Amino acid sequence: MSGIEIICTECGADALVRREPEYDGFKKVGELFFCSACGFLYASEDDVPFKTTNKTEIFTDADKIKPVTIFKDEELHKNCRYCNHYVFNPFAQRCDLHAKFVEATDMCDDFEKKEDLLSRH
Repeated sequence: MSGIEIICTECGADALVRREPEYDGFKKVGELFFCSACGFLYASEDDVPFKTTNKTEIFTDADKIKPVTIFKDEELHKNCRYCNHYVFNPFAQRCDLHAKFVEATDMCDDFEKKEDLLSRH
C-alpha cells in the first residue's frame, strides 16, 4: 500500500487519493482510486501518481549523544548504596562501620558488598 498524497494527472492538483472499496454484490473485489480534488478515477493503483518521499537524514550517528559514565568500571556498584554497612532511613543515610552520615553515591575503601535479600530464602 502506497502513500496518500498524489499529484493528479488530470487536474494537476497536489491532493490526496481517495480509496473506496469496489464490490460485486456483497463481495469486495478490489479498490477504486479517486483524486480528492477533481474526482478523477484511476484505472488501478499502479496508475496513481503517488508523491515520492525522499526522506533526508538530518542527523547522523556522529550527532547522537554519547552516554555519560559517572563511575569507572571498577567503581561500578561499589558505592555506599550497595554496601553492607549502609543504613537507609527516610531522614538520614548512615554508615554503621564509620558511624557517620553518608550519601548513597559515596564511596570508601572499606566497601563490603551487601547480601542479596532475595537469595536468602
